[in-house]
Amino acid sequence: MPTGEDGRLGPLIWIDLDNSPHVVLFTPVTHQLEKRGCRVLITARDCFQVCGLAERAGLAYRRLGRHYGRHKSLKVVGLVVRALQLAPVVLRERPVLALSHGSRSQMLLAAALRMPWVVMVDYEHVQLLPWLRATKIIVPEVVPLAPLRKYARAVSTYPGIKEDIYVPFFRPDPRLRAQLGVGDDEVLAAIRPPATEAHYHNAAAEELFDAVIDCLGAQPQVKMVVLVRSLHQEEELRREWPHLIAAGRIILPAKVLDGLNLIWNADLVVSGGGTMNREAAALGVPVYSIFRGRIGAVDRSLAEQGRLVLLASEDEVRSKIRIARREIKPLAPTARSPVLELVVEEVLSVLAEGHNAAPARSAPSAAQPQEQSPAGVERAA
Repeated sequence: MPTGEDGRLGPLIWIDLDNSPHVVLFTPVTHQLEKRGCRVLITARDCFQVCGLAERAGLAYRRLGRHYGRHKSLKVVGLVVRALQLAPVVLRERPVLALSHGSRSQMLLAAALRMPWVVMVDYEHVQLLPWLRATKIIVPEVVPLAPLRKYARAVSTYPGIKEDIYVPFFRPDPRLRAQLGVGDDEVLAAIRPPATEAHYHNAAAEELFDAVIDCLGAQPQVKMVVLVRSLHQEEELRREWPHLIAAGRIILPAKVLDGLNLIWNADLVVSGGGTMNREAAALGVPVYSIFRGRIGAVDRSLAEQGRLVLLASEDEVRSKIRIARREIKPLAPTARSPVLELVVEEVLSVLAEGHNAAPARSAPSAAQPQEQSPAGVERAA
């Protein structure tokens, strides 16, 4: 257990994993914080494979809350309910700082307990809680700060993209293609459907997704690994393209896959979300975005650099996607990420500035939550 130079226990920082991309992001952040003498409390929402990914990463976490659906009223209810579910653990463990990548339930509880909280975002159009202000927001330097100032007392930036925090530590496993039954002469496409339950979802993305499946499905040398976000999406795939599934042309993994390893082994990536697209860009894999919400500065920057192709119509799906095998080059090993170190410094600076009070001792009551431990340079706004 991390301790300070005087032998006392290090400060406890609470990280909430609210969505699947948060697992790979906060795994190295957790290790770096512990290396710096902090202790880490991890909570995880049971949705979008968050818990399975956390187990795969070897993170000890508390399973708390779930997803309440796409409707705004249900989202509000779910936000409050999950904050109440988080409260007993937080009050018992008494962390001194909360950290997440946009967990609204954590924000609500941290604000109620007058606990300093830091939130990471990489999309300037994100909708947080406008009546609450974070102690600090941390964003990539390409993101415009003006839209985010209403959400925080301070905004700090870092170079690159958030995927630069963890991608440098990735070690590929070239056996995956064979394990998936993909031959050396076949094209492997990694596909992520649109986030249909997200507040930023645009139905046009679903039409582009269908066009992608039809386009790639018409090429007999292509096999598609589709990483669905929900059981509903899997059911739709089975209903719309049963022939491609029966022929092994669409592969629906029965267990959680290492997303970075799938991307590295793929010949191309198509996604309706942001993180998988940016991970592919970070790894140098051809990637096509079917996201049809408001395009953020990070994706615009990657598109301008030629590292990401934005698809806006079904015609562009057919004309812009290049279906071909790519040369998969070895990755140079690395032991550190400068971006990770900068971000952790920003987090610790909140403690250094004196925002280290423990949470309040009282909060609204809630049922005892289920817990699980698996085997295994600032620019102020």
